Amino acid sequence: MATFVLVHGAWHGGWCWARMAPLLRAKGHQVFCPTLTGLGERSHLLSRQVDMSTHIEDVVGVLEAEELSDVVLCGHSYGGMVITGVAARCKDRIKQLVYLDSAVVEDGQAWSDAHTPEVKAERRKQAEPSGGVSMPVPKAEVFGLRKAGDLEWVQRRMTPQPFAPYDQKLHWGGPVDNGLPKVYVDCTDPIYAGLNPVKDRLRGQPGWPFIELKTGHDAMVSAPEETARLLLAYA
Repeated sequence: MATFVLVHGAWHGGWCWARMAPLLRAKGHQVFCPTLTGLGERSHLLSRQVDMSTHIEDVVGVLEAEELSDVVLCGHSYGGMVITGVAARCKDRIKQLVYLDSAVVEDGQAWSDAHTPEVKAERRKQAEPSGGVSMPVPKAEVFGLRKAGDLEWVQRRMTPQPFAPYDQKLHWGGPVDNGLPKVYVDCTDPIYAGLNPVKDRLRGQPGWPFIELKTGHDAMVSAPEETARLLLAYA
């Protein structure tokens, strides 16, 4: 039996794994799908104080409270930076890092450093109506979803994303992986353009194996079976 901890991306919540997590559990594995503070069913906790450190602590708390070990830790999109912070704190509890179409930044950088100047300006403008507290929910189409049912399901479940993590400088105290095995899953059909700078920087770097998955950015929604099979390869 393996243990999977699945960390969602921006605007999402633990709900986004609802199609995929049962496939892993059906194979006899443990699966935890925490929702980060201020999002999903925890959206009532949204505040100016919710930052990346809060979200890292959310996941560290799961690993410690549940006394987990040999964890396959998967971070989707924004969640990729969260799992990097968790790896810096809990290396001994983790077996494998899986970056699922993730944002990845180096020690001393911020989430905003993963984006082009145009995207940075857009995100900051989006946060203005809330006074810098949050970014509003986008159209679900941007995540590469094509089926009407998928689009409607994701659209109605998303909640505003805390903005404080966007410009927070992150300090891992070492390399992104903290010496742990890692893999990057590149969702290619269609490509989520916001991650192009990250992928262009990492692709071909030693120690960064890339696996292509022919589906859109929200792979756990649009291709749950294929995504589960990929994760099971690291069980």
